[in-house]
Amino acid sequence: MYDSFTSQLAGLDLAGFSVAPAPFNQTDFPCHEAVEQTLGAVWSDLFALFADTALEADAENLAWGVVNLFHRAASHKSGQLDRASDEIRALLASADGSEVHSSNLEEQTLRAQSAEASMQAFEHMREVAASLYRDETGSSWKPVAGSRASHSKNLTSAIIDARDFLRARAERRQAAHSPEGTPVVFSGGRMRFDSDADGKAYADNIWATLDKVRDAVPDLYLVHGGDGKGADRLAASWAERHEVQQLTFALDRRLGARAGFKRNEQMLALRPRYVVAFPGNGVTERLVIEARARRVTVVDRRGPLGTIPA
Repeated sequence: MYDSFTSQLAGLDLAGFSVAPAPFNQTDFPCHEAVEQTLGAVWSDLFALFADTALEADAENLAWGVVNLFHRAASHKSGQLDRASDEIRALLASADGSEVHSSNLEEQTLRAQSAEASMQAFEHMREVAASLYRDETGSSWKPVAGSRASHSKNLTSAIIDARDFLRARAERRQAAHSPEGTPVVFSGGRMRFDSDADGKAYADNIWATLDKVRDAVPDLYLVHGGDGKGADRLAASWAERHEVQQLTFALDRRLGARAGFKRNEQMLALRPRYVVAFPGNGVTERLVIEARARRVTVVDRRGPLGTIPA
C-alpha cells in the first residue's frame, strides 16, 4: 500500500504547487455582538460559580487570567504579522520580476493580512473581557509586562508601557505604541482610610479632578506610574471608562532609590500640559517642585482625601 501510494505521488506533476493560506474576509471571524454576548455569559457564570464559596477571593485572579488568554493570543498573532512583514520587506528588496517571486510575495501578503485580522479580532475579545473585568473589580486590566495596545481604529482605549513607547519613538514606527494627543501626568501614592466613606470620597475626588482636566484638554492621554494599587489604579480605571489612552512608567528597580526621580524626569520630558498631584511620598513632592520650575501647571490635590491643600 505504502509503495503504491509513493509511486503514484512520484508520478504527479507538482511543478508550481504550493500551500498558501486560504483567502479570508470579515465573515470568517465572530461578529462583535456574538463576542459580547458570549463573554458576558461566561463572565456571569464564572463569578456566580465562586460566589459565597471559599474560592471567592480567588475569582479576581482567575478573571485576570481570562483576559490574559486573549491578550496572549493577540500577541502571538502580532508576532506572526511582524515576521510576515519582515518577509515582505525582504522580498520587495530582492524583486526580480519572476513568477516565483510574485507568488512568494502574494503568499506572504496573504499571511500578513490574515495575521493582522486575527490579531484585531483577539484584541477586540480582550477589550470586551477587560471591560467586564473592570466592571466586576473596579480596576483597569493591564498585563504583567508590556503594553495593552489596540491596533484597530475602533479601539481607542490603550495602556502603553513606557519601554514600548520609547522604543517606538526611537524607531519612528508602530503607531499603536505611540499615543496621540496632549500628555497629562498623574501622580499619587497608596493611602489608608479610617472608613469606607473616606475611601469613596478620595476616589470621587480623583475622578472629579480628572473630569475637569479632560474638559480643559479633550485630547489628553494619561501618563502615570502604572501601580496596581492606590491612586494610579483609580486613575487607570477612570481613563479606561472614558476611553483615554494611558502611558505607564513603571519604576526601574535597578536604579534603587533613584528610580522614582528618574521616572519623574521621563514623564516631565514629555512636556505635559498639566501635572495632577494627589497625596504621595517625597517623589511626588519632587515631581511638583520640578513641574513648577518648568512652568507646567500643577493641579494640586494633596490635601486630606485628595482636596486642595490649605
